[in-house]
This record gives sequence, C-alpha cells and structure tokens, in this order.
Amino acid sequence: MTQIKTPFGRHSTATEVVTGIDLFGKRAIVTGGASGIGIETSRALALTGAEVTLAVRNVDAGKQTATNITATTGNRNIHVAPLDLTDRASISTFVAAWDKPLHILVNNAGVMALPEQHTPEGWEMQFATNYLGHFALALGLHDALKADGAARIVSVSSSGHMLSPVVFDDIHFAFRRYDPWLAYGQSKTANILFAVGVAKRWFRDGITANALMPGAIETNLQRYVGSIQTPAELRKTPQQGAATSVLLATSPLLDGIGGRYFEDCNEAAIVTKRAEDYSGVAPYAIDPDNADRLWDESLRLFHQ
Repeated sequence: MTQIKTPFGRHSTATEVVTGIDLFGKRAIVTGGASGIGIETSRALALTGAEVTLAVRNVDAGKQTATNITATTGNRNIHVAPLDLTDRASISTFVAAWDKPLHILVNNAGVMALPEQHTPEGWEMQFATNYLGHFALALGLHDALKADGAARIVSVSSSGHMLSPVVFDDIHFAFRRYDPWLAYGQSKTANILFAVGVAKRWFRDGITANALMPGAIETNLQRYVGSIQTPAELRKTPQQGAATSVLLATSPLLDGIGGRYFEDCNEAAIVTKRAEDYSGVAPYAIDPDNADRLWDESLRLFHQ
C-alpha cells in the first residue's frame, strides 16, 4: 500500500490547501465548528463555495462564528445547528433534521484530559464525546453520505493515541484507576479505528474516511491541563492545525482513499515504538481486527 504524499507539510495552512478547489453545491458538516481548529476548518471549506453547517453545543458562539466566516469568505451558506455529542437525543434530533445529501462530515469536536466523568449510560466522558457520539452521528447520516456517491468522513484524532490502545475489557474505567491521559489516548485510538472500520464497511457506498493528527495548537482544548507543553517552535497556528483536516476533506489526492492516518498533511508512517515526538501511527490504531471489535462494541453499547 503506497504511502500518500502531498505537496503540503507542517507549515501549510488550511487556506493554502483549498486554493483552486471548487465545492460549490456540496454540503459539509463540521462538529465543534465554533471553536479551535473547527473555526478554521469551517472557514476553509466555506472558501471552496461549499454549504457548511457548524454542529455545536453553544449555538450563540456558532452564530457569531458563522457571521465571521461569511464576512471573511463571502459565503452566505453557513448554518448553525445544535449538537451535543454526549446526548443521544441531541444526536437523533440533528440526524432527523438533516434531509439532503451530505458530501463531507468532519468529526472535529473533542475534549482532552477531563477529570473523571461518565454519561448517564455509564460511558467514560472522553470516549463518549470524542468517539461514541461521532460514531452515532455518522451512522445516522449514513444514507445522506451514501447519496453523494463520493462522500468523505474526516476523523480528527491525535498523536495522543500513542498513550493507549482501546482497552476493550475496561473501556469505561469500571475497574482500572481512572487516568485522564489514558482515557484521552484510547478515545483518540478509537477515532482512527473508526476510519478503518468505515473504509471496510462503507467503501461500496462511495464513502471513505481517514483520520489525522492536527498538531499542537493552543486552543481551549487544553483548558483542563493548562498551557500547551509543546515547544513554541513545534506549535501550529489554528490555520496550520486545520490544514490536514481540510486536506482530507477536499484534496483530489485522497479520492477513493480510506482507512489511513495523516499528520502534517501527509500519511504517517507506522511505528513499532512511541517516538519522543509522538510521530507516526501505532499498529494497534490501524489494526482491522481492532476496528471490527470496536465497531461491534459500539453497536452493542447503543442497542443494550
């Protein structure tokens, strides 16, 4: 399997990635589109002429962001819809209201290193927010994605997946001592495995999915951990952090490509040991057997 290389790199911006790309008439959803790199992901998609819906918990912030995006891009087809990824009723309401073909789904929203919390179902909150909510959203939007015949799902993961595989015997820390970083790590591994699962199951529907590491960006994602620890020279701006997401959502170089993990706008190498800079992708995060097991477990959780 040939590793995907592109003309872009760590310093590329989302605007540079979409230069020359025309998505007029296409529709995109960006979860968490009113904060962090979600804003710049949404802005770059708007620059292509796509109709963009910001799926957000804070609708007021979403409306302010939409107004700003319209002002900076001239695209008036920017919408806002409420979505709480930890609330199954909210996901169902969002899905029920979507009645048109969907071309791009960017599963961008996320939380990091939360104190121990669980949903009413007993699901660990980071796993529920970062992964399970997006899983349910994508399943609910499957027919809308299939209608396009060449739709893409972008799963925002992290190099933090190196901190933990999905621990299937105790995903929700019923037995293990809770560790916010292990919980974050397994949720981000799940984001990658989801892309592998989609690539296997939905390819014949014309739906592809890839995962990515956006980079180290100072956003409100770090509100529970203080200032970002990455050296300043290795950090990215939000525009640079959104670049890989936008590449996976729009680039012709990714036509028909799925189940891969990208960093710095290029496919990451598979590594056998965690590097000091956390670069690459762990084998357990792209293992098809793990992806199958996660998919089955996710369905079980939603149907128990």
